[in-house]
Amino acid sequence: MSVTLSVQGSRPRRMERRWQERGFRILLVDNQERSRELLRTSLSSQGHRVFEATTGQEALANAGAGHLDLVILDLALPDVASLDVIGRLRERSDTPILVISACDLEEQKVAVLDAGADDYLTRPFGMAELLARVRAALRRPVCARTRPVIVRGDLTVDVRRRRVTVADREVMLTPVEYSLLKALAVSAGTVLIHRRLFREVWGRRFGSDQDLNLLRVSVNKLRQKIEPDPARPRYLLTEIGVGYRLQSPA
Repeated sequence: MSVTLSVQGSRPRRMERRWQERGFRILLVDNQERSRELLRTSLSSQGHRVFEATTGQEALANAGAGHLDLVILDLALPDVASLDVIGRLRERSDTPILVISACDLEEQKVAVLDAGADDYLTRPFGMAELLARVRAALRRPVCARTRPVIVRGDLTVDVRRRRVTVADREVMLTPVEYSLLKALAVSAGTVLIHRRLFREVWGRRFGSDQDLNLLRVSVNKLRQKIEPDPARPRYLLTEIGVGYRLQSPA
């Protein structure tokens, strides 16, 4: 079944011009009509073009029908498992994915972020917070436009193809591991502090020992895949108490 993108509601021509100048294309995936109405109104008031889907299949069809700048996805989908939808969306592009859910369990949040989502917002939430999360997601640079292939020694990160190789051997990474490596590769040679790196990979504010542990575990898993000797890293270096840096091996 094919689904055609359609903008909900009509706007004056002046608003259409504003969308063309600075608005973004946002796909809203939620099977609750009242929830979609509230979100659509808030997003449209900021000049964004809002497209809607009520099922996982519609979300995937809409995502394949045209360029999107952001996907806002409610986890309670009636047809396809939400983690599968996130994974399939992430396979297709680097479009930011903001998940909203009434579930506040840590395991759920970790599973969603590991599947490829960029941010997780728990219901109930205020519209001011939602719009702030949207602005943060839309500010993230699309590094593929400027640096499609990044090489550091034997390590190559092909951003456009989402492909990582070490000494010409392809390395399979999880979405979180890839996002972590990409963030470090784009700023290769520069120390990324914990707070900045966490926000770029998980899309939310860094602020607890639990967040620091999640970052450390993810870095260690990445080292296991890209380092010749993970115990003595050559690429992904730790700046103690500060953050991490990707460098070319000596």
